[in-house]
Amino acid sequence: MLMPKRIKGNRRKMHRGRMTGAATRGNTLSFGEYAIVAQAPGWITSRQIEAARIAMTRHIKRGGKVWIRIFPDKSYTKKPLETRMGKGKAPIEGWVAVIKPGRVMFEMAGPPVELAREAMRLAIYKLPIACKFMTKSDMALLGLENKHNPLTPEQREKLKTRREREAEAAALAGTAVAIDPNAEVEVIEVIETELTDDAVTEEAPNPTSETEGNE
Repeated sequence: MLMPKRIKGNRRKMHRGRMTGAATRGNTLSFGEYAIVAQAPGWITSRQIEAARIAMTRHIKRGGKVWIRIFPDKSYTKKPLETRMGKGKAPIEGWVAVIKPGRVMFEMAGPPVELAREAMRLAIYKLPIACKFMTKSDMALLGLENKHNPLTPEQREKLKTRREREAEAAALAGTAVAIDPNAEVEVIEVIETELTDDAVTEEAPNPTSETEGNE
């Protein structure tokens, strides 16, 4: 299990701290091609980190490389059951890593994207917070490209075509929303009125024909 190798005695027991806001550090892909990115704040214990690592490495069958981008350097305490209040802070129970939304927790490189997606999906099941699988292109699309781990020319070309497609889809969606609401209703109303007028003219009897027949 991951834990600090050495820490000063008077700093072993810590306050709870805060998890507000988004991650401003550790929010880019620095080593690999794929990542597990946190979508919510929380604490990740050393056992959960190890369980996620084992799930990924077993699925890819050592066919790639995995980086753990978080480290459990914060201690948490817990009092035994049926213990009275007071008498000082409880002993240390374990170590956790403090996670904020947008934090890159694991990275992977080597396997194809579908194999990496499935491996990281299994790892996400071991974590207690909402997470998301993202590629290097997804991070660049959000403006989170790392200058030390840039996109290749092929990835940059694919990203360009992807942006163009999304822009075209957004433009088409905008025009459809602008045209649909009132125009279709007016057309339907016009058609209905025309049909009703035709039905009335066909069903109405001709008075002149009746008078001629009687004569």
